[in-house]
Amino acid sequence: MNGVFVTGTDTGVGKTIISSGMAAVLKEKGIDVGVFKPMLSGMAREDPESDTSLLKQLSKTPLSHEEITPFQFAEPLAPYVAGLQEGRNVQLADVLRHWNIIREKHDFFIVEGAGGVSVPLGPDFLVSHLISALELPLVIVARPNLGTINHTFLTVQYAKQMGLEVAGIVINGMGDSPDLAEKTNPSMIEEMCQVPILGITPTLEELTPENIKQMVKEHVKMNAFTTKLGV
Repeated sequence: MNGVFVTGTDTGVGKTIISSGMAAVLKEKGIDVGVFKPMLSGMAREDPESDTSLLKQLSKTPLSHEEITPFQFAEPLAPYVAGLQEGRNVQLADVLRHWNIIREKHDFFIVEGAGGVSVPLGPDFLVSHLISALELPLVIVARPNLGTINHTFLTVQYAKQMGLEVAGIVINGMGDSPDLAEKTNPSMIEEMCQVPILGITPTLEELTPENIKQMVKEHVKMNAFTTKLGV
């Protein structure tokens, strides 16, 4: 295992928060960690508020913004749809070409997708096809509230049908006063999906690099990865 692929059950579930926090914790433990988010829509990768910038900042990688995110699109849409607005088509081979350039520059990579596993990245090219090509285990980020059982179960089942290895699930964004659904969802998800819950992370009031790192350190079972790295 030279990395993990982080996906979500939907957009806006906190993939980048979890991905960048994991990178920061691994870096603190002395692991040579890199990040790769091949596609970004709706924001320039160099923008300080972009996913790319947060991943770069917390991982402390010397990789450039362009190396981390080789493909960016103006419209906040699924990458394939956003690309069509600009007359651009990105193929799986294009992404893999960039991956092969950087993959040896770090010992361990955290790769972040766009949205969920079925989001279209190009013609006949979904996030799941990229995960399969990279041959990385999958971490699924899910929201905690009502409806998440269905979304998470469908994501896991589809991943398994695609032959992908699911390392576990992180339930992100739990409030200070969880309702009954939020209290009971984690155990039901673990029972139905038959994959481990790696963490239940709280909603952060302030998204600072230190807060993100500390949250992951305290609430995500990072030993699922560090023990395999001999740390």
